[in-house]
Amino acid sequence: MILTGALVNLITVVAGTFVGLVAGKFLSERIRTATMSAVALITIGIAVPGLMNSTKPLVPILSLVLGTVIGEALDIDRAVTRLGDKLQEKFKGKGRITEGFVTCTLLFAVGAMTIMGSLDSGLKNDHTILIAKSVIDGISSIIFASTLGIGVAFAGISVFVVEGGITLLASLVAPLLTEVVVNEITFVGSLLILGISGNLLGITKLKLLNMMPAVFLPILLCQFM
Repeated sequence: MILTGALVNLITVVAGTFVGLVAGKFLSERIRTATMSAVALITIGIAVPGLMNSTKPLVPILSLVLGTVIGEALDIDRAVTRLGDKLQEKFKGKGRITEGFVTCTLLFAVGAMTIMGSLDSGLKNDHTILIAKSVIDGISSIIFASTLGIGVAFAGISVFVVEGGITLLASLVAPLLTEVVVNEITFVGSLLILGISGNLLGITKLKLLNMMPAVFLPILLCQFM
């Protein structure tokens, strides 16, 4: 099945979340706080490799500026926060749903493995990269869900939509997603992931969802730069 890779990724994120929720019940508040700091450091570690291969400095700069303007105009953060608040009411005591959703959507749905794995699934029916990514995301979900709660599971839906969409449209988008474009998308996404670590540590209060359109702009900008 063409969507096997994306479906496996969804399942591992959801499964990892529920393992993390069970594990989280045995953690004291002090340990949860310490774990959150550890999670922030892990987030930095995930982001740094994605900052290494950018070759067009102006592309991420313009992407972030223009993407933030678009995101603020649409106020994506407010819309998702409202949804998160409704889910928070429904799943009381299940963690910080909005934060878990936003954090793990950025972590799991942005990056070279997401793009290249989805293209392989769509063009070659080869799910190797996405299945390998699923293992990584599943383990990460356990860690994040133990402190952020059930919102991590909802990020699995975002991952499925992104990976499934690229997979189904692979023949159309593949010519646009050259190595240079993928590197710039990964760079912008990695900057947003660094922003997550700042938010987790309480250093910043960035509205990262309003910056999300920036991730897609390198596809356009790299055609002209």
